[in-house]
Amino acid sequence: MKNEAEANRAVTLYADMVRRICFMYLKNYQDVEDVFQEVFLKYILYEKTFESDAHEKAWLIRVAINACKDILRSPFHKKVCSIEDIDLEPFYIQETEGELLSCIFCLPSKYRDVLYLFYYEGYSAVEIAEIMHKKVNTIYTWLDRARKALKEQLGGDLFEG
Repeated sequence: MKNEAEANRAVTLYADMVRRICFMYLKNYQDVEDVFQEVFLKYILYEKTFESDAHEKAWLIRVAINACKDILRSPFHKKVCSIEDIDLEPFYIQETEGELLSCIFCLPSKYRDVLYLFYYEGYSAVEIAEIMHKKVNTIYTWLDRARKALKEQLGGDLFEG
């Protein structure tokens, strides 16, 4: 079990990242906050020590993704109206990012995940493969397909040059 100082440090370092990951999946502020609390509760209760900060960060990413998937699978979630249905933008998404993010939200989750980890968190394909427990070539393929899908949706050379 982690002490208060360790928990506060983790929340300070990784809160934004966990919220962004959760929002990419859930698109609902209340669900994001629920998962956020669940992730950090699991962190506090986690008995083992992390090998490094990178290992700790990867563990939090994996736990956040899994918790989001659990919410999406729940029968309750299937009966609740999504944020897209009420057409509200979250406060931390700027207008210029709106079109790109709406296109990213339309992608399958595996493509969303690799795009987020690669472009927003700065992980390499090798690191993403370790986090997602996939082969490196699979990650490269997903990145390529995600870029092509975004390019097609946006109609431009977003990732070139």
